[in-house]
Amino acid sequence: MARVAEQDLALAKLYEGHTDALAILAEIENSAVFPANALWSVWAADSPAERLQISSSPGEMAVINGSKPWCSGAEYVEYALCTAWRDAEGPYLVAVALDQSGVSIDSRRWNAVGMALSGTCDVRFEQATAFVVGSPGAYLDRPGFWHGAAGIAACWYGGAIGLAKSLWQQALTRASPFVDAHLGAIDVALAHTGALLRETAVAIDLSPSNDSRALALRCRASAEATALTVLNHVGQALGATPFCRDRQFARLAADLPVFIRQSHADRDLAALATTLKEQNRVPWRL
Repeated sequence: MARVAEQDLALAKLYEGHTDALAILAEIENSAVFPANALWSVWAADSPAERLQISSSPGEMAVINGSKPWCSGAEYVEYALCTAWRDAEGPYLVAVALDQSGVSIDSRRWNAVGMALSGTCDVRFEQATAFVVGSPGAYLDRPGFWHGAAGIAACWYGGAIGLAKSLWQQALTRASPFVDAHLGAIDVALAHTGALLRETAVAIDLSPSNDSRALALRCRASAEATALTVLNHVGQALGATPFCRDRQFARLAADLPVFIRQSHADRDLAALATTLKEQNRVPWRL
């Protein structure tokens, strides 16, 4: 994910959503058969005013109604895994084919400059058919939920590397202690987050069924802080030129601040602290 994000954050958002959907389908038992090589996304944003409702559910099939906001890749993907509710019960997870008449896509509210190419839209479902995947709450309760959350951090990290490489090239061709100081600060930040991501990946691979909440929240906080550090130092060191004359740099610089706002900021830090206290052990030792 970091390698894809280093080149294109909008593409990384689509890639992350597709791989997350495949991981969910592999983790949660279901008997549905979907076309091979279909392009997927996961749409799990919910609010009291905009909840997808299951109006009927004969067996594993469901009829769904309502709207979903923040549907990344809606203009491109063929299938989506969506959170949905039956009255107050949920969230359920439903798999929806998007090429049916009961599905309509509205891009009018997506006016972003950053992440403009992510194909993010509102999607309306009217008597659309779907396949129920797992039991209520299975989407949130599975160990892989936090694996996916850490994957988002890898995307933020990759975007920061893409920007940092522009400063790296400048430092190689221009002898300047000022540029070198900014490069040094960026190296420390990227090294911290890179090491944490690798440590987390190893821990998840060794014990994939363990609760990875603290690991994922720590990665996300670190990657967000690193992204902000890189944006600040690269801008100070290079000035306006790459923002105005380098198309790839300009896109990364516009996309990254939007992408990292998928973080819940202080709420995530508070959740991390709560998780550490529940574990009842001091986490800071070599």
